[in-house]
Amino acid sequence: MPRICPINFRVLIFAAVFGLHAGSGFAQKDAVETQIHAASIGHGITLHYMAEGTGVPVIFVHGSLSDGGYWADQIAPFAKHYRAIAYSRRYNYPNMNPPRHGYSAVVDSDDLAALIHTLHLGKVAVIGHSYGALTALFLATRHPELVRALVLAEPPAVSLLADVHGDEAARGKAMFDDLQQRMVRPMQQAYQKGDREEGIRVFLAYVLNDPHAWDDMSQSSRDHTLQDAREWDVMMTSGTLFPAITPQEVQRISAPVLLLIGAKSYPFLGVIGRELARLLPKNKTIVFPDAGHQMWLQDPEACRNDVEKFLADYGISKAGR
Repeated sequence: MPRICPINFRVLIFAAVFGLHAGSGFAQKDAVETQIHAASIGHGITLHYMAEGTGVPVIFVHGSLSDGGYWADQIAPFAKHYRAIAYSRRYNYPNMNPPRHGYSAVVDSDDLAALIHTLHLGKVAVIGHSYGALTALFLATRHPELVRALVLAEPPAVSLLADVHGDEAARGKAMFDDLQQRMVRPMQQAYQKGDREEGIRVFLAYVLNDPHAWDDMSQSSRDHTLQDAREWDVMMTSGTLFPAITPQEVQRISAPVLLLIGAKSYPFLGVIGRELARLLPKNKTIVFPDAGHQMWLQDPEACRNDVEKFLADYGISKAGR
């Protein structure tokens, strides 16, 4: 039988680095004491999670360089109507799983499927932010029988940029090439040399358009970032940062999908969001005019209300199907 045991630890709540917007620095909050659980999902992998409430399971998936504590402020409100669960992906704090070749969001999606089976959750609604949204997208393509609904906050489905249709086709291809040349390859080179800080520096310089972004962060913020950088230690040396997902795979997703887009977010994510809206057979898009990629931190109440309305519209509630 899978091992599930309760433990206590200090959850550090801070913004995923993928979600920083220019001039913001880290959106860091005080650490809080909470009880979490450890679930052995097979193949020597253990995932830590927190859970509250009863009813239809809603699983929250965090983005890059973050952990399950990212969602701590959302757990209690959602737990009023759902069984709210937030977990840390394979290589994020406090997980201590062994490195495996080929790590990517595809592996994360299989881990999530295994967690759903381990906890006997049945069909779930998944709320993902950034890389967590990409994980959720792959879950829907690889394990559709587990998904009631998806909420995707700007998944970096970068491969779609190379195959954008319509007026944004040329722009999408140019963005894809630029990402590979100025972010992905330099990050890979840095990590292959064992220079983790340089890899993160390259990433921040690209997404924030500021070559000094990493150096301008406080030591405390850098330390917290490095705490969750192990996923990139594995991914950038023997895995894939942005695994490919085809338009055809996206078109086969039958679950209802809510797309959340920040009007002030990184332009390439907006293009991806609009392409997903074109491809997904059953979707709704909400744009937050005053938010960037971190809409869940910048406008948390609006995000929560929009998501709960979306779920209710499909009968997914405490008493839902």
